[in-house]
Amino acid sequence: MRVLELDHPLVAHKLTALRKAETRSSMFRLLADELVTLLAYEATRNVAVAPVEIQTPVTTMTGTRLTDPKPMVVPILRAGLGMLDGMTRLLPTAEVGFLGMVRNDETLEVTTYANRLPDDLTDRQCFVLDPMLATGHTLIASVNYLHERGAKDITCVTLLCAPEGLKTLEEQIDPAIDLTVVTAAIDEKLNEKGYIVPGLGDAGDRLFGVVD
Repeated sequence: MRVLELDHPLVAHKLTALRKAETRSSMFRLLADELVTLLAYEATRNVAVAPVEIQTPVTTMTGTRLTDPKPMVVPILRAGLGMLDGMTRLLPTAEVGFLGMVRNDETLEVTTYANRLPDDLTDRQCFVLDPMLATGHTLIASVNYLHERGAKDITCVTLLCAPEGLKTLEEQIDPAIDLTVVTAAIDEKLNEKGYIVPGLGDAGDRLFGVVD
């Protein structure tokens, strides 16, 4: 498993604004969208490409194109939806699938309640979007779900990670999976409720409002 924590002043600036308790949902969504576009630039560094012959106004040349099958972008509902536009801005030809997963705050177990994905993901590069890698259980379940359908090249894009979650992810994921985690920051720790510290609160609630 590879972990890439972006070291860039724009990433740090936008993440600081996201963390502020007074940042409202409208601004939070805008900042998250911009931040994910910066993360997506690094997350797609190893996207599969092939040479292609093209004609410029001057001459012919060999350029580069994305290969088939197309990459699959998978936001984890509901918070991952706030990252989708930022990711597809750089990968407009990618296909989009959805996974709905919910974590029990007491047991920390993850349940899948929705799935809109192809049955066969063999040879597909998958990009999983989830703002927070806290305990790691949601991403473990997501990666395993994709792997069961044939995906082996999976990149998880997150706004924040906790060290405990990264450790759990590495310990529990099949080493046969080519797994990369791209994040804006690795924070200090998890608190007793499983929230990232210093964190930014509940990303879903801050993106879309509180749902009872």
